[in-house]
Parts: sequence; structure tokens; C-alpha cells
Amino acid sequence: MAALSAAGAAARDGWRRLAARRAAMLAGGVAFLAVCVVLDAATGPAMLPPAVVARSVLGLGDDPMVNAIVWSIRLPVALMAVLVGAALGLTGAVMQTILNNPLASSYTLGVSAGAGFGAALVIVVGTALPLPEAQAIPLSAFLFAALACAAVWLLGGLRGATPETLVLAGIALMFLFQAALATLQFLASPEALQQIVFWLFGSLQRATWSKLGIVAAVLVVAVPMLMRDAWSLTALRFGDDRAAALGIGVRGVRFRGFVFVSVATGVAVAFVGTIGFVGLVAPHVARMLIGEDQRLMLPGAALTGAALLSVASVASKTISPGALFPIGIVTALIGVPFFAWLIIISRRSHW
Repeated sequence: MAALSAAGAAARDGWRRLAARRAAMLAGGVAFLAVCVVLDAATGPAMLPPAVVARSVLGLGDDPMVNAIVWSIRLPVALMAVLVGAALGLTGAVMQTILNNPLASSYTLGVSAGAGFGAALVIVVGTALPLPEAQAIPLSAFLFAALACAAVWLLGGLRGATPETLVLAGIALMFLFQAALATLQFLASPEALQQIVFWLFGSLQRATWSKLGIVAAVLVVAVPMLMRDAWSLTALRFGDDRAAALGIGVRGVRFRGFVFVSVATGVAVAFVGTIGFVGLVAPHVARMLIGEDQRLMLPGAALTGAALLSVASVASKTISPGALFPIGIVTALIGVPFFAWLIIISRRSHW
């Protein structure tokens, strides 16, 4: 009995140390993200001292010009990077879990391609709705992202909604939407083609407080609903059979995960365009630092995605000062080497 008690005490101490280490990592991620937001707001054609920007963000600034630049122009962009990056990081983590595939993300499985096609369709053809183009483009992108996700689920469900069939359905939809998008680009006028290409590259520069509020409201509603399935998603990492043996409704968890992915991806890309590789890279970084417990890994993926896109936003403004360098190119330059590394390690060990 004494030996068992000692072993139990050691196990509890080990768990407490592990939990403390994970909590410290999350706290460090929050602090790093705050620094990234300040640097993002300080970077631009008119460089501002980070300390002055921090005072303005905290409401302590006494320079009206700096306050106007920070609050009207740069802070919405910096916060949009945080929210979109967090949304993409979460969607990548969910898709990799429910599909049991380390290379799954909303970008690689056609959801972002559907959003891109929806936006391009409005740019080239127009809309029958009584809405200006500035509102019709994000609405169409959101609807086609949801349609792509629904199509993946329905196509995969024809032979049973297993991870393999869902991945194959996603790849098929990705090529379909890319072909349809290429057709629209071929038919578009030079002005429309330029607008399509700029949107597909991704840009945070059109962020406003109203758009920021929409993205934040959707995430405030969707993320708590996702976290209710955190334990079920953790169990799903052991495989469908073991999760079902633990009493998990595998099909229901997978379906709710797809709903979250469609909503979060749709609202994320609707205002900033298609931004790749954040949803692929962020969950793996969070998994390596925090582990497989989705109750902590999901917040970690959100923090990692937000920090990654915030860093990319700073880089996009420093590569070519004064010009709008597409942020999607920056994230691709970061993500492609990581993607290749994932392909290599996925052949060496079971993910």
C-alpha cells in the first residue's frame, strides 16, 4: 500500500508539473502575441515607436495624430490578424483531429478554394442581391466556404464518413473549385482579374472595426461550442473504434467539427482573402509544445495561429515599405518548408 501511495503521489506531482509547464507556455504565448500586436500597429509607412503605440493602445497616448493612426488604421489590421490567425489555427487543429491526417487544413481540403471561387464569382459576374460589392464579396466567400465543407461531408458520407473518404472528397472539391476559379480568371476583364488575384493573395489592409466585430462575434459564439467537444476530440485521436468504446458519438463529433470549420473558415477568409498554411502549421507547433490534450491544445493552436499571422503581417509591411505586399505570400514562404518537413516525417512514423 505504501508503494502504491508513493507511486500515486509521484504521478500527481508529475501531472501538476506538466500542467504548470503547459499553463506557462500558454501565458508566454499570450505575452508574445501582445508584443506582436504592438509591433504590428507600430509598423507601416510612418514607423512609430512601439512604446508610443503601446501607450496609445492602453488609452494613455497624448498625441492626437498618433492616436488617429493607431486606432483608425493600424489597430483594426493588427487585431484582424489575431482573430483570423486564431480562427485558422483552430480550424486546422479540428480538421487534423477529426480526419486523423497531419496534412489536413481548410486550405488543403478545398474550403478556402470554395471561398475564393465565391469571391471571384461576384467580382466577375456580379450579384443579384441588392448589396454593394464590398458586402457581396465576403458574403459569397462565406457561403461558398460553407458549401464546400457541406459537399465534402456529403460526398464522404456516400461511402461512410470515414477520415479517408472525407480527405479524398476534400481533395476532389479543391481541384474542382480551383478549375472553376481558373475559368473565371480566364474570362475576367483585366480590372476584375487584378482584383481577383489581389483577393486570392490575401490582405489585412481592408480591415475595419465593423468587420472586426463580425469576426469576433462569430468566434465568441462558435469557440465555446467547440470547446465542449474538447474531450471527445482528444479521444478521437486514439481512433474511431477506441473513441466509440469510450462512449463518444464519433459521427456527431466529426459533424460538429465540420460545422465549426465551415463557419470559422468562411468568416475568416471572407474579409481578408485566402491565407494558406496558417491552419496547417499552427496546430503542429501547438501539439509539439503542449501535447494532445485538446482542452489545452486548441487554445494553443489559436494562440500559435494568431501569433504566426501577426508576425507575417509585420513582415509583409517591412518587405516592401509603403506597398501592400500580400500577406498570403509571406505565410506561404513560411508554410511551404514546414509542409515539406511534415511530408518527410509522416513517412517515418505514424502521426
